[in-house]
Amino acid sequence: MSQLSETDIQQIFDRIAPVYDRFNDLLSLGQHRIWKKMALGWCEPQQGEKWLDLCCGSGDMTALVAQKVAPTGQVIGVDFSKELLAIAADKAKNYLPKIQKCLTWQEGNVLSLTFADNTFDGATLAYGLRNVANIPQCLSELHRVLKNGATAAILDFHRPSDRLMQIFQDFYLDRVVVPLADRFAMTEEYAYIAPSLARFPIGAEQVKLARAAGFTQATHYAIANGMMGILVLQKT
Repeated sequence: MSQLSETDIQQIFDRIAPVYDRFNDLLSLGQHRIWKKMALGWCEPQQGEKWLDLCCGSGDMTALVAQKVAPTGQVIGVDFSKELLAIAADKAKNYLPKIQKCLTWQEGNVLSLTFADNTFDGATLAYGLRNVANIPQCLSELHRVLKNGATAAILDFHRPSDRLMQIFQDFYLDRVVVPLADRFAMTEEYAYIAPSLARFPIGAEQVKLARAAGFTQATHYAIANGMMGILVLQKT
C-alpha cells in the first residue's frame, strides 16, 4: 500500500469520526486511557499553564490536560479533522465548567501551526505523529511554539524489539483490527494502520529526529510490552 497523502488521511479521520471513540476503546480494551495518563505523568502540566494538544482527535487527552491546568490555565486542541473537532466540542459540554472554560478547539495543520514562537508551557500529541506527512517538520513546529523549559509528551504505536511481541502485534493487527474495522464497515479506513506502523521510526530514531528538531532532551519509553511508546521532550 503506497503512502497516503495528507488529504487522504484527513478524509479518513473525518469518515471514522462517528466510531472513533468506540473503536479506540475496543482496539485497546480501554488501555489507551491509561497510556494517555502515563504520558501526561511524564510532562506534569501545572495549574495556570498554557498547553497545546496536537492531533487532538475527539479531545480525550486535551481534557486530561485541562484537568491539570484548571481553573486558570488554557489548553488548545488542534486537529485537521472538522468532524473529530465537532465531536470533541460536543463531549466538552458534559465536562465541569472549570474544565470547559480552559478548552479551545482549533482546526489546523501540525506542519504549519498558527501560533507565535515560545507560546506554550507544554504539549501533548497522542496517536498523531505516525500520521503526519513530515515528522521532522512536525517536531520542528512543536519545538518552535514551546517556551524554553517546556516539556512535551508524544504517545503512539511502537514496533516491539522482542520477536514474540512483533508476531503478536502482527497477529493483532491482522486478526483483531481488520475484522473489527470490517464490522464497522471501516475496512479501507483502517487498512492504513499496519503500513503506517511499518514506516514509523522506532524509539531510538524518534529521539534522533527530536534532537535534530532542536530538543535538548529526548527520551523514549517503551510501554505495553514495547507495542506503544512515549517520547518525552524538553526544550531548554
